[in-house]
Amino acid sequence: MAIRKTSTTGKRSEGRAHVPAGQRRTGHRALRTRPFAYGLTAVLGAGLLSGCAQDSGGSSASADGKTTVSVGVFGVFGYKQAGLYDEYEKLHPNIRIKENAIERNENYYPALLNHLSAGSGLSDIQAVEVDNISEVAQLHADKFVDMAKAEGVDKSDWLSWKWNQAKAPGGQVVGLGTDIGPMGICYRKDLFEKAGLPSERDEVGELWKGDWAKYVETGERYMKAAPKDTAFTDGAAGLYNGAVSSYPVKYYDADGKLVYKKSKGVRESWDLAMRAVDGKMTGKLKQFDKEWDQAYANGAFASVVCPPWMLGYIKEKAGEKAADKWDVAPAPKPGNWGGSFLTVPKGGKNEKEALKLAQWLTAPKQQARLFEKQASFPSAKAAYDLPEVKDAKHPYFGDAPIGDIFAEAAEGIPTIPLGPKDGVIKTTISDIGILQVEQQGKSPEEGWNAVVKKIDDVVEN
Repeated sequence: MAIRKTSTTGKRSEGRAHVPAGQRRTGHRALRTRPFAYGLTAVLGAGLLSGCAQDSGGSSASADGKTTVSVGVFGVFGYKQAGLYDEYEKLHPNIRIKENAIERNENYYPALLNHLSAGSGLSDIQAVEVDNISEVAQLHADKFVDMAKAEGVDKSDWLSWKWNQAKAPGGQVVGLGTDIGPMGICYRKDLFEKAGLPSERDEVGELWKGDWAKYVETGERYMKAAPKDTAFTDGAAGLYNGAVSSYPVKYYDADGKLVYKKSKGVRESWDLAMRAVDGKMTGKLKQFDKEWDQAYANGAFASVVCPPWMLGYIKEKAGEKAADKWDVAPAPKPGNWGGSFLTVPKGGKNEKEALKLAQWLTAPKQQARLFEKQASFPSAKAAYDLPEVKDAKHPYFGDAPIGDIFAEAAEGIPTIPLGPKDGVIKTTISDIGILQVEQQGKSPEEGWNAVVKKIDDVVEN
């Protein structure tokens, strides 16, 4: 998955399935999205999503006879970088595509809600982050075209859990899935060997196969003979998010009820994170902070939970000196971290053309090409048999067969009910609760109480 960056500019990759340095950090967005900061909305103003669709009426063709279709995104989605916009314009000479990109989703999404409320200022196509798609589907479905009924859209092209994430209570589908983040474990072969652990990919995967507790047990083994100044994993939040994403229920149940306080997945994943902190096997790092980046460069930890989009980030931060040291193995259980959707707001003058473009950009062939160029892993399962995905290997990670590893993980990801404030809850647990224990020395009970207090303040029960 090409990383949807929140703070830097994306770069084109070189070579097949070679995750580019400095990609769009979808996971970065997912962890740091703050939907409760909607006070920004009034400040951002109607111009934030400029270059937008007309409010109603017919086509907006210009003097040269071309219709400009606007696409609102956050960060770097990779369509422009992979040449897909150019190709579509060649296939449709009457169409001109204009991308309106806002760097950070925490700015983009409140502005999108503001424009939805105003009924104007929307792009013809609007991207929506996975942490926000449930809120859009549950509260604003009437403002979006039902993509399930769009010409050329075949539900069977997508993984069922991805398709269902964008389904509204009334049955309509508000968005077509773009990328996803099936998880693996990236690890340092040299550090594993020095700690007396196996380093071959298949053997490493067997260490924790089927159980996130086994991953923590491997960490306990590692720490008994850990190379000096190294930790087993980067931080407890990454472990927590990897584990909780493998359960069928996280923060909401199938009826939309907030259940995080009683959720088995949350409880067991929190306990694993606390066990890792207690065992001093984490680097106490907050992901995507400068200290985390520097720890890659210094080889300060031996493993990290990693979706496809993180491979390029690791390559960039660890550098060429570590090119022969990293590898990637399957995660203990399949789980998802990241991903987005393309939606089409109702009533725009270019609605018909927007639907055609959204369908084309998310079709299996284009998703496979985007993976090849930008490492954006497809949510269209039909893409997994295409050579761009099936034959993909990553030279920096010992030619790991990343197409096979992540495709297998993707198809095993559970269908997890999402709620309107999934992003708020996840961020609160990671950035408040876990960090208080890990970095400030608070007890697990104190950390959890801080989580509950914050969530009670910002989320309606």
